[in-house]
Formats: sequence, C-alpha cells, structure tokens
Amino acid sequence: MSDPMAEIRASFFVECEELLEALQDGLQAIDDGVSDDETVNMVFRSVHSIKGGAGAFGLDTLVAFAHKFETALDEVRAGRLVPEGRVLKLFFHGSDILGDLVRECRDGLDHDDAHYAPVLAELESILPEQPVEDATEAEIDFQPAPLSFDLDLGEDAPETDAAADLGLGQFDLAAFGADDGVDTGEDDADAAAYRIRFKPEAILYANGNEPLFLFRALRDIGPLEVRCTDGDLPGLDALDCEASHIGWELTLASSEPEPVLREVFDFVEGLCTLEIAPPATTAATETADFAGIDLGALAGLSDGSDDAVATVASAPDLPDLAEISRSAPTPPQPAMAAAAAPADPKAAPSPVSEDPARETPAAAKPAPAGPRATVRVDLERIDRLVNLVGEIVINQAMLTQSVEAAGLPPNSPVRTGLEEFLQLTRDIQESVMMIRAQPVKSLFQRMSRIVREASAAIGKEVRFKVEGEHTEVDKTVIERLADPLTHMIRNAVDHGLETNDAREAAGKPRQGNVTLSAMHRSGRIVIEVGDDGDGIDRERVLAKAVENGLVPADAQLSDSEIDNLLFAPGLSTAKAISNLSGRGVGMDVVRSAIQALGGRISITSERGKGSTFSISLPLTLAVLDGMVVRVAGETLVVPLNTILETLALSESEIRALGPDTHVINIRDQFVPLLDLGAELGYREPLGSYTGGVVLLIGQEDGAAAAIAVDAIEDQRQVVIKGLQDSYGRVPGIAAATILGDGQIALILDPVDLVTMASGQTRNRAAPAALSLQPEQAKGVPA
Repeated sequence: MSDPMAEIRASFFVECEELLEALQDGLQAIDDGVSDDETVNMVFRSVHSIKGGAGAFGLDTLVAFAHKFETALDEVRAGRLVPEGRVLKLFFHGSDILGDLVRECRDGLDHDDAHYAPVLAELESILPEQPVEDATEAEIDFQPAPLSFDLDLGEDAPETDAAADLGLGQFDLAAFGADDGVDTGEDDADAAAYRIRFKPEAILYANGNEPLFLFRALRDIGPLEVRCTDGDLPGLDALDCEASHIGWELTLASSEPEPVLREVFDFVEGLCTLEIAPPATTAATETADFAGIDLGALAGLSDGSDDAVATVASAPDLPDLAEISRSAPTPPQPAMAAAAAPADPKAAPSPVSEDPARETPAAAKPAPAGPRATVRVDLERIDRLVNLVGEIVINQAMLTQSVEAAGLPPNSPVRTGLEEFLQLTRDIQESVMMIRAQPVKSLFQRMSRIVREASAAIGKEVRFKVEGEHTEVDKTVIERLADPLTHMIRNAVDHGLETNDAREAAGKPRQGNVTLSAMHRSGRIVIEVGDDGDGIDRERVLAKAVENGLVPADAQLSDSEIDNLLFAPGLSTAKAISNLSGRGVGMDVVRSAIQALGGRISITSERGKGSTFSISLPLTLAVLDGMVVRVAGETLVVPLNTILETLALSESEIRALGPDTHVINIRDQFVPLLDLGAELGYREPLGSYTGGVVLLIGQEDGAAAAIAVDAIEDQRQVVIKGLQDSYGRVPGIAAATILGDGQIALILDPVDLVTMASGQTRNRAAPAALSLQPEQAKGVPA
C-alpha cells in the first residue's frame, strides 16, 4: 500500500520546482527594471510557499534559510530595502542556494553548512537593525489594560500602545488593510464577500508559519478585513506560552472561486481550524437575519410542506426599502473606489437604469473564468504512451502494406477506413508529443546560474539574455541538453568575452553580453549560444591544430573548416588552465552529445564582434515524417524536413568536374551531386545519372546539395529506433525504423552525409555492415 505522505511529499517537491521557476522569473524581471509591487509579491510568495511546505515536513534547514530569505524580501516589500546592486546579486545567489536545499531535501542528501551559511550571513547583514530597548525588568511599568482586537487595517493606522505592549506590532497588521491602494484587478462593487474563520494550532507556529503572510496572500486576491478573536484566551494564571489561543475572522471581497482561497492555506490546512463560508451562504444568512425568516422553513417550501408555508407566511412584514435608503447614512467610500474613478473630472458617469428589467445583457459583468485545471502525471506513464503510439504507427504501416498487396480499388471501404485510421493515428501521435513537450525555460534558467558563477570566478561583468524560452521541445531532449549547454555557456563567458579592461580599450561596453535563444526552424528546434566578444582567432586555432598534429602545416582551410577544428579532441586555445577550461576536453564531447540526439552544431564568428554556436535538433526522438527511397536494392528513409524538393535529371543539367565529382545546374546555380549508393558503400559510383531521381537537401548554412537515389517509394511516418547504444555513432546515419512489411530501414542524416562527402569527416564507417534483425530493432529504445 502506498504511503499517502510520500505522495504528498513528492507533490510538494514538484511544486517547489515551479515556485523556484517563478522566483527566478521575478528576480530576472526586477533585474530588467520591472520592480512593481506584483513582481516583488510574486518573489516573496514563492519563497514563503516553499518555507510553509518545508515546515510541514520538518525540513528545518530549508525552513531556516527560506525564513531569512523571505525576511529580506519583506524588507523590499516594505520599501526599506532596494533590490539592486549587491542586494539583487545576493537574492540571485539566495535563489540558487534555495534550489540546492530543495533538491538535497528531495533526494535525502546531507546539507553542507559551508555551502549556504555564508549566504545566510549575508542575508542577515543586509537587514535593517532592529531598535533594542535598553531597559531592565525593574524599569518596566506593566499595567494590564483591556485590548480591543477590532483593529483598523488602514495603511496609516497607528499602532496602539496596547498592541505594542503585547508584541502585535511585529505582525504589522496595518500593512494589509483594505485602504492600502492595492489593485486587485476586480470591481469591488461586484465582488462577493467570503467569511473565513481561521484558528491556528500550536504546531503551525512551530513549523515556521506566520498568519500574517497568509493574510497578505489573501489581500492580493481582494480587499480584506481582519478581526482577531480572543474568546479562547485564558487568564494569566492559566496562560500557556506555547499554546495557540487567538484566532481570526476575515471578510474577503473577491469574485475568485473558493479553491483559489484554499490554495493560500494549502500547506497549513492540517495545522489549523479553517472554515470558508461561500458568498452565497453569507448573503443568504444576512438577508434571512434582516428579514426575520427561518432559512430551514424556507428550504422546506421545495417539499410543499404546509408547516413550512405557514411559518414563512407568518414572517413579519419587511420594511419599506425606499424608506431605509432615505434614512440610512451614506457609507464612507473606500480609497480603492476613489482610485478607480475616471481621471477626467468632466466625464459624466453613464446613467444607470432604475429598472433592472431594462438592463441589457451586455451590461452584465461576464462570469470570471475558473482556474486552469492541471494534472501531474508520472513521466514513465507518458513514455509508455509514446511507445504505444509508436507501435500503432508501425501496425498502421503494416496494414497499409497489406492493403496495397491485396490490390483493393482506391474507392473501396477498406481503403477509405484506412485513410481515416491514418489521420487518426497522426492526430494521436501529435497530441502525445504535445503532452511530452515542455518549454525550454526550465533549462535556460539553469544556465543563468552558470553565467553568474562563471563570471564571478573570473571577474568579468556579464549580462545574460534569454530569448524564446517558451519554445517547446521533447522533455528527453531537454534533459540531455543540460550538460552540452553548460559547457557552451562557460566557454562563452571564459573564451568568448574579453576582460572588462580589454572591452573598454576596444571601445565596447565594460559589461559583456551572452545570449541564449531557442526557435523552431524547418521542422527542427534551433538553440543558439552567442556572445559579443572578440570572435574566434582563426590564426591561433590553426596554429594549435598544426601543433597538435590535427592538420598538416601546409593545409589550406576555409574559415568554416578552421572553426570546426574547435570540436577536435584535445584542442584548446586557453592561455592558462583554470577550473573552467584550458584542458582541451569539452567541445568534442559537446558535439558527440548533440549528434547522439540526432542534431548538428555549427559556428559563425566575426572577428571583433563575437561568435554564435548553433545547435539544430529534431523536435522529438520518437516519430518523424520521412521519404522512403531505394538505393542499390536497399530501402532507406530520408527525414522529410531536410528535403527542399525532388528532381528528375536530364543530361543537360549534369556537369562532370572529375571522374567521381559531379554538379547539377538548378535554375542557373550549380549544386554538388552526391551518389548516395556509392557514399554508403553499397555499390560503385554510377557512370551516368541521366533520368535519375535527386533529392535537394537544405543545409544549416543555407546552402543546398543534391543526393541521387534510384527511386522514391512513398512518404510516411516512421518510428525512430536509436542505434547509439548498440552500435555507437555511425556518420551519416541518424537511426533505424521498422517498415510496414517488417523490414529494417536506416534513417539517414543527409546533412552529415554531405559533410562527409566534402571531406570534413574522414570516418567512412560503412552502414552496410549494420545487420539488424527485426527483434533487435524492437529492443532498441526510441
């Protein structure tokens, strides 16, 4: 039987990741100059929610750190601390440490005091000093005095002496009154009133929770009135200082649904007595009390009870409402209503109809949208669903093959049903891929910490910019991109950017820029890491390559070929070895990791202006649209998103530049021609390509190349079966798949094949040597 607390604990840590993400977003917004109250409140609530949940599970170290962090943030909310410079850097560092503590608690690891204690001390140091009363017990004149808990919660409400004597000033109740000018985003006139009764247990305080912060969270939802109840407060002789005797009654004006209010109390609901009366109940009770009607009897009318009818009929006559409105004093207008008044004093208010029946439907306020429903699902279940979809795709291909072999007419019911099944399969596959897709935002946020730590380690001023963080990609791709991106970001800070003094000498801003961006391009996801540094010193790279024996001394290489030498094992241009770089281990591993994902990496650089590393990856590692071709009796699959167009060649379009080198003329542009069968080792080069079929392939740099095949069979969706674990990386081959007839077909990487043919890749491992059996392919993970 599963442990319910273990499930709740796991859910808490999942929510912590979301809160940490919100914390990073808020701090980044503040760093970008957006320091409005809502942003600061979002940052504060994130830390406070983590602390509250941690207290419920007895995570004392996490509670202590989060408490100190939120105390500093509370000083920002109160305007006593400005979030800039050293303070903002400390908040970023505190966010990193908070994330570390959360993950250590989740994984059951020990906390390293030396890791977080310095940050805790820094947070303590930035807090304003609290005044200390210099008085002895003998000098304190204690006079018991009655204390009214009906406090005015206005912004400028003075603290009473009695409240100060009892220590209530520390709760700063005046900070969240209804007159504080907070914009709740709601029309107060239409907002319904909730009645909330809240009585904390002693354990709530022991776990580090504070009612004040809960009330502030409620205030963010709508105007709030707070009344402290002391009915359970015993006499001084029976007072237990560790017990909880005081509760609160709150009135909240809001049109939000009740679950939104309960979310505020999520982590303390089991540690208190909580009652939330919905607005309808509150309004009905007040109306019944006013009219002198028994609500129980009124409910009995629905049953047709004679007693109920008699009871209601005997109710006293209601007073004249018009008379009441004339005699009632005019209530004071709250500050929020005044703030909502039109800015133009000459603008007259729209006339309001006295007859409700005349009001048009357009005048009615639309019902607020309910909260967005989300469900957390274990990733293993989604992976299982993805695998099942892959099996459906394979079976659909087999069924299509059988129908073709049977020779059924195009308008037969079987073919019609098969077409519908094909479309349904595609829709299911796309929907499942959308479920597993996630924004790259979580990955990009991790890189923000890498930049801060690397820049601090080498003393460079760096501004980190993120673009396209909401671009979605398969979760598996995101997880496997973390290590390559980490190394690339460190390289950008360490190698890409000049020192602060060197930048100033070159007429650049002292602060360098590192940019991380993501976008969709031609059915793939492209992630770029760029800097505005000095660019690649190609002369130095070439000299290092010659020194290491990677290229001959008389080699004539293009700029692109020199740039690609950076991916050679053991090559480093760092002048000194540091904890960040200099040992020549890294970029070759980065390229291998990207290629293992079916991706490619390229470099563009301009001396004096900076460099950009571009990673091109498939959107998913499960299914792709491909074109099935025949070459030398073999069946191969070419990813459809790499094909620009297909051509049938004539003799006049082909030019021979050598025995095995040909180009084709396409609209007055010469494009290199690659014999696919010869390149893969299936056969010798053909003597003539006239009448053959050519696939025009688009490359990352915008150039094109042509690949000659014997025939095109069809276009279909195929399931990707990885080969990396079983066979290692084979240049030019991306993966394998199972066709409808059970045959194994290799999925090509045509861009890599073109690179091989141009001589940039010397490893010509023959894919023909791969002898996969269907049983083997089924066992290869997608």
